[in-house]
Amino acid sequence: MADGTGSPKQLKTTFSRFAELLPVDHILVVTPVKFVSQARQALPELPQENILGEPMARKTAPCMAFAAYTLLTRDPSAVIVATPMNLFIRDEGLFVRTIDEAFTYVEENDVLMTLGIVPRMPDVNFGYIQVKEGHNAHLMAGPLQVKTFTEKPPLELAEVFVRTGEFFWNSGIFIWKASTIVAEMEKYLPEVTELFRGWETGISDPVWVERAYSECPKVSLDYGVMEHTSRAWLYPARFGWANIDRL
Repeated sequence: MADGTGSPKQLKTTFSRFAELLPVDHILVVTPVKFVSQARQALPELPQENILGEPMARKTAPCMAFAAYTLLTRDPSAVIVATPMNLFIRDEGLFVRTIDEAFTYVEENDVLMTLGIVPRMPDVNFGYIQVKEGHNAHLMAGPLQVKTFTEKPPLELAEVFVRTGEFFWNSGIFIWKASTIVAEMEKYLPEVTELFRGWETGISDPVWVERAYSECPKVSLDYGVMEHTSRAWLYPARFGWANIDRL
């Protein structure tokens, strides 16, 4: 699953990256309705029903509800790799291996996995994730259990985070079973999931989806679920990574 409103070139790059990992018809793109035709033009090889149009912007939690419930109608055992489309990745081979290893762990465990980037320096533009394994956890292989989330700390705190080795940058890339994220959203974000009641038959109806979205609060997955769940885990990632919007 890719989400975002970046350029067609960014969309194509992200699509090609994941086409190395899984069949094309297993890829979903979630984008604002006004960009659906643009996405179809950029990705003619992608089945049209795999491009989901969000009727309005409501941040990442409603977006994930839309995608996860859609996938559950197709495959109750589906595992989701969720990524924004505006990422720069260096060392695609290492990226693929990291995703594959984390995916295998998630297939066998009901966890919510985040790829955590080993930080190169203190940076106040990124969120940080602390793991429970303590000092020098950045030297360990994954998976690691999440302890805390901190969104864009001041420089002095970011310096401490990096020095301890307990903290990773939040990549924005998540891996989880569709059933697991839905269960955790139903637990921590019922104000979102209640609006998707009847998804078994309604999720493919644009009018039904628009009604659900019109009442959805604007809430992110990080704030609404990941900061509360006991199922949060992190897989250390050592490939080159950057958010294109911040380059």
